[in-house]
Amino acid sequence: MKEKRKIVVIGGSAAGPKAAARAKRLDPDAEVTVIQKAPEMSMASCGYPYFVGGVFDNRNALLSTPYGEVRDPNFFLHTKGVTARTETEVVAIDRQSHNVCCRDLKTGATDDLSYDKLIIATGARPRKPVIPGVDLEGVTTLQSMKDADFLRKIRDDKTITKAVVIGGGLIGIETCEALQLSGIDITVIEMLPQILMFLDWELAKVLENHVRSKAANVITDVRLSSFIGEAGKLAGIRLENGTELPCQLAILATGVIPDIELAKNAGLTIGETGGLAVNEFMQTSDPDIYAVGDCVELIHRITGKKTRAPFGDLANLEGRVAGENAVLGNQVTFPGTIHTGICKVFDFSAGSTGLSEFRARQEGYENLVTVVNASLDKPEFMGAKLLISKMVVNGQTGKLLGVQCVGPGDVSKQIATAAMAILGKLTVSDLVTADLPYAPPFSLPIDHFIATAHLMENKLKGRLVGISAVQLKAQLNQGVPPFILDVRTPAEFDQMRLGIGETLIPVGELRDRLGDLPDDKDREVICYCKISLRGYEAARVLKAAGWKNVKVLEGGIMAWPYRREK
Repeated sequence: MKEKRKIVVIGGSAAGPKAAARAKRLDPDAEVTVIQKAPEMSMASCGYPYFVGGVFDNRNALLSTPYGEVRDPNFFLHTKGVTARTETEVVAIDRQSHNVCCRDLKTGATDDLSYDKLIIATGARPRKPVIPGVDLEGVTTLQSMKDADFLRKIRDDKTITKAVVIGGGLIGIETCEALQLSGIDITVIEMLPQILMFLDWELAKVLENHVRSKAANVITDVRLSSFIGEAGKLAGIRLENGTELPCQLAILATGVIPDIELAKNAGLTIGETGGLAVNEFMQTSDPDIYAVGDCVELIHRITGKKTRAPFGDLANLEGRVAGENAVLGNQVTFPGTIHTGICKVFDFSAGSTGLSEFRARQEGYENLVTVVNASLDKPEFMGAKLLISKMVVNGQTGKLLGVQCVGPGDVSKQIATAAMAILGKLTVSDLVTADLPYAPPFSLPIDHFIATAHLMENKLKGRLVGISAVQLKAQLNQGVPPFILDVRTPAEFDQMRLGIGETLIPVGELRDRLGDLPDDKDREVICYCKISLRGYEAARVLKAAGWKNVKVLEGGIMAWPYRREK
């Protein structure tokens, strides 16, 4: 009789259960065991901020299948055929004997469990700053169900009036929204010059302005110095610039680091980024051990370099690959990541895929071309909402490198389309005639994504000379202002304007008022409107009339990240 294959999975959050279920489906005779340190399994951790914020009240929804069954050990045993041991910790891996030593966290008892193939899915742990007061009562993270329960109780009890979030990344901003919706006065502290570092500065600033509009404060470019305590409880924070902010709650959202101590002690190879090194089969340096999820490092599919990508969707995909390979041999691969992500920011969404301009330049790309497009996601008569996108392209090959998108419109659709275009190695010439779905409830006849590609094509062919808001602001700060032409209507100008020395000439009057333009045809002229569609029309008129140095402010007023006069 054939001996049953033994598969042991360490970690029961996202990647581990996925690997276990996949292995059992493909080899029903296999003995599959999941060891989970926490009391819960298969937690939807990306949903924690929304549970805290009261978007939904049923805690079990974070642990349940789409049809409402809680994914506990009983569920895994009877529905999946997988043995799950919760509140149990693997304390050592003996690679020679193919055993793991397990400790029951309730009784302290230990036992050994043998394996043919082992899958490590130990995840990541919060990065905690080493500063005074970090262990005060009231300083927490949002990494576990226990953390989510703690913050939800604070929300429900309404005992906290002021809180700070340390870190302006995905979790930090989502937690900011959750606490603000709970009626708590909230401040986000970010040591870098901007929030959401996966965006370029000008788009991140648009998001920051939106967060501020929701009565949440944001302080960037300053480090936290210490937590201030009274009788063992948090009373405030002190920043390195001397500023003190009173608060009774502080959430650490300063990132995560791979939880690799178990693997490291077992002698497995650790990668250059600090994650566990794996090959394309999700196999570690030991051929009988696989690793998946937040504890591993991956290949960046654009740069070819090692990177870490602690995202729940990738964890599931990696688990699926490792589970299959553990029972059938190395038949499937996981090719890596392009860092596609999205988050909700109050009424806006923010998403990106591939490389931002900042990251691309860090990676040594020199011949970059970027364009910013502000336009609607659907016709106005269907309840249109604004989208602001930035596209990054290799100027030599025309290949798409990255797209970022923010706004109240359908950001997810834009980023999903862009991600597939990058994975398909498409160029701008492919994108300008892309066959995407159209109907008024869903998009414009020329979708925002295709319109962004059209702008890029015009730029690559020299038909559009753009200038970004950042570039224009830098020129203004240097005291060498160009001739700035606002081509909207007087009513629009009266309602909202930049106040940077612009001249108003509606585009419909421009041909008859060319005499109001500078006599020097070499003078730099910058045209714009609300989204710079009319700005581009105006630029074409001026070019035809002989002005040689005409540019369009990309994204127009709607993408302007600085203070406006009105």
